[in-house]
Amino acid sequence: MDYYDRLLGGMGASLLLGAAAGLHPAIAVRHGLFGGALLATVFLWEALVRNPPVPTTDPKYAAATVVWHGGLLVSLALVL
Repeated sequence: MDYYDRLLGGMGASLLLGAAAGLHPAIAVRHGLFGGALLATVFLWEALVRNPPVPTTDPKYAAATVVWHGGLLVSLALVL
């Protein structure tokens, strides 16, 4: 397994953990998923900002960062 494969696994596990937390009666599903997405953002930040697999001048780098954080902000708006 490559370094980035482990980071992708961490993102997936974070989202699953958030979904599992949402199954608890005291936590709404949307709040659990949002918490999982926040935790997955830590792994994404590690992969895209601290140790990017492509040069940071590549347009794919900016697109991936904007799409992920845009989705996270939309999720935040929907949760609140």
